[in-house]
Amino acid sequence: MKIVFLILFLSIFGFAAQDPLPMINLSVAAIDQPIQFVKTINIAIILALMVLAPSLLLMVTSFTRIIIVLALLRQALGLQQSPPTQIIISLALIMTLFIMEPYGKKAWDESIVPYMDEKISYQEAISKGVAPFKDFMIKNTRESDLALFYRIKKEPNPKNIEEVSMIILMPAFIVSELRTAFEIGFLIFLPFLIIDIIVASILMSLGMMMLPPVMISLPIKIIFFIVVDGWPLIIGNLAQSFK
Repeated sequence: MKIVFLILFLSIFGFAAQDPLPMINLSVAAIDQPIQFVKTINIAIILALMVLAPSLLLMVTSFTRIIIVLALLRQALGLQQSPPTQIIISLALIMTLFIMEPYGKKAWDESIVPYMDEKISYQEAISKGVAPFKDFMIKNTRESDLALFYRIKKEPNPKNIEEVSMIILMPAFIVSELRTAFEIGFLIFLPFLIIDIIVASILMSLGMMMLPPVMISLPIKIIFFIVVDGWPLIIGNLAQSFK
């Protein structure tokens, strides 16, 4: 990083030694044509989407379920720092890209490409771009969770899928993902909990009260996870859990 700044400083210094630095003028000019205003609004919308991209990733994709299940798996194994958090997040992001690739491709082909070719307006592009993700969210949202937020907002239930509001669908989707992730995590915890109970019972029956059970159960759980080929089993079933 220091080398980069040094090169940048020397290049600026060398440029200043030969010619004077150009003057930078920041001013606000009046808009001559309406198309300029439209382009400015488009740039503002793109910047806003870039700022909101991390939150949108959590709200409209499979990332929430995957990251929670992987975190619960690490706790079930009894490993506090392995795999590292960076590895878990990276794996969750890769799995999210893998699962959401068809929806992203459909949104790109039906909204971004026609908009870049100036075949549709940006309002229509946004509507068509959101549609695939909305379809994914509806498929993985429980009706009871969706009805809950309609009751909270005191609005009538929608007659069809097209009438479902994204403002209501997003929190319902998050709640459904949290419930599903904890259900999967509970099933993952069960076999490792049984191992802990068996090891603790054996140590107590042998009178080895001073020996922490985790020292014996941890390698047994790791071996068990390796024998059952745990990573492909968890990742495969986790990917197939999405409708």
